[in-house]
Amino acid sequence: MTGRVNGKVAFVTGGASGLGEAMVRLLVEEGARVVLAYVDAARGEAIVSEIGEGGQKAFFLDLDVTDEGAWDRAMEETLQRFGKLNVLVNNAGIAPTGDMEMPFALWRKTLAVNLDGVFLGTRAAIRTISKCGERGSIINVSSTMGMSAEPTTAAYSASKGGVRNFTKAAAVYCADKKLPIRVNSIHPGMCLTPLVKNYFDANPQEMEPQLARHPIGYLGEPIDIAYGVVFLASDESKFMLGSELVIDGGYLI
Repeated sequence: MTGRVNGKVAFVTGGASGLGEAMVRLLVEEGARVVLAYVDAARGEAIVSEIGEGGQKAFFLDLDVTDEGAWDRAMEETLQRFGKLNVLVNNAGIAPTGDMEMPFALWRKTLAVNLDGVFLGTRAAIRTISKCGERGSIINVSSTMGMSAEPTTAAYSASKGGVRNFTKAAAVYCADKKLPIRVNSIHPGMCLTPLVKNYFDANPQEMEPQLARHPIGYLGEPIDIAYGVVFLASDESKFMLGSELVIDGGYLI
């Protein structure tokens, strides 16, 4: 299929690496114009340059997702550049390891990026999409660790579990207010992003145990998650609200 999100404007946080980069590229390929938000300007601008077309299909914004004022400015710039907003993908996140003895500062930072950032982005997008007179879709990237946990995922699991249930609250809010905005969460399993590949290159003994935890027999790729995002961004998913799209190779079975 092609043109699945023709005419839509999408905003992707964490859009210049790993899963986010794959989302940006596929959304553009499927017909959307995309705002790529990231904290590394050089990387973000490089991807926009590779996409090409003189910024007509994508442009870069430097965005700290924990900064409330920065979100207001980002929404305004999106409207100035593309005239509307239809889709927000709250993808930016961090995944530090930490057990019950983790430093409180690291706990706070993880919750700030992974959960506060999703709240601020969702709120800003609801306000912006509501002004545009078209249907909208907000996609919050949680994780399989938002449904399960390991000894060293205390803050990460807490933050992603928060994203999971916050998404439902935002979804029923939009429904209650009769806003034409769907809010759903997506739950990726382990994917072979550059960061994960580097880890396995340095720790090859860890690959087999991870594969054994995935009944499908292999790990995911960023494009696998990007396909799910395009589905939730498109009108193909118009009857989905507050749903959890799990893409994990059977990890949670």
